[in-house]
Amino acid sequence: MKRLASRLVRVGLYLVLIAPLLIFIAYAFSTRWFFPQPFPTEWTTITFQRALHDSRTFSSVTQGLWIALLVSIFSLIIGFPAARVLGLREFRGRQLAWLLLFLPTVIPPLAIGMGLNILFLRIGLAGSIFGVALAHLVPTLPYTVFTLSSAFARFDENYEYQALALGASPIRTFFTVTLRLMMPSLTVAALFAFLISWSQYLLTLLIGGGRIITLPILLFSAASGGNPATIATLSLLFIAPPILVIALTARQLNQHGNLIKNQF
Repeated sequence: MKRLASRLVRVGLYLVLIAPLLIFIAYAFSTRWFFPQPFPTEWTTITFQRALHDSRTFSSVTQGLWIALLVSIFSLIIGFPAARVLGLREFRGRQLAWLLLFLPTVIPPLAIGMGLNILFLRIGLAGSIFGVALAHLVPTLPYTVFTLSSAFARFDENYEYQALALGASPIRTFFTVTLRLMMPSLTVAALFAFLISWSQYLLTLLIGGGRIITLPILLFSAASGGNPATIATLSLLFIAPPILVIALTARQLNQHGNLIKNQF
């Protein structure tokens, strides 16, 4: 009975998680689905094809991917040295540094967005992909640094010292030892940065100033129009890149884990 109950609970949870996706698929590939009909009466791909061939959809997906990719790279470059210090070193003011780092996650996003908007308008970064990517660093850096610092807390610096003692240069030690040992955490941190940036709406709207249109902005605009087929189609396009990135990340982490097992 316990096994049956656990299986039923598990199936129920799966259905709850999958149900919104199934509804999106049904609306995106059907027409004339009215209450109280349990299932669509006509299936078609016209709405999905129209969205794919729309220049606004292609532009929003392209810009969103570029911004998310830039944010992932910038987050790793900026967050890596900060995470190393916070994870490996004990110093006065360490708790204050953590507080300042996570402060943007507590402050209302609107206040941060308005302040960045005024600043970026003055320095000429508003309305550009680079400016939006810099703004996205505010919510992504805390998670990137936290992920990497947790890995550095378990990092053994003796591997680096051994490589240096054997004649390797600091640069070679960094690329062949440090990065290889930190690769799983770097992958997860980049994943967090990509997902957070890809789903950003408010900062993109404020900093982009109507020039940078990503898929979340397009999706919110379509939601106000009230067309279920269009909303469902854009929603499927919105969740496709995160699912793909998560799948590729899981595969890479699995391959890295198998490689380490084979080495030992």
